[in-house]
Amino acid sequence: QVQLVESGGGLVQAGDSLRLSCAASGLTFSSYAMGWFRQAPGKEREFVSAISRSGGSTNYAESVKGRFTISRDNVKNTVSLQMNSLKPEDTAVYYCAADRRTSENYYTFPGPYDYWGQGTQVTVSS
Repeated sequence: QVQLVESGGGLVQAGDSLRLSCAASGLTFSSYAMGWFRQAPGKEREFVSAISRSGGSTNYAESVKGRFTISRDNVKNTVSLQMNSLKPEDTAVYYCAADRRTSENYYTFPGPYDYWGQGTQVTVSS
């Protein structure tokens, strides 16, 4: 079956960096756009970043633009999120998600995504 397993979360101080990874199995990874979403306590799940099937197109939420970088490796079936200059407001559970696409498009909202990981906690202290 399809599995998405996130790793790399933790407790850091403001200004620090973290790199999240998501390992995918049970699917043809290169057929899926991949997204990162996050959910803070008491808030709705929100879009962070997405990357097209080939990796040729990316998108970021305004709140993370210039600080976060998404990338993927279609040989290793992984997608990563490099997070720099972390802020306390970045504190959330981060989820990776997979959306089967027949094009280089991707969605910036959670509804269309077919598969989700279990999430990894990121906590940024001030």
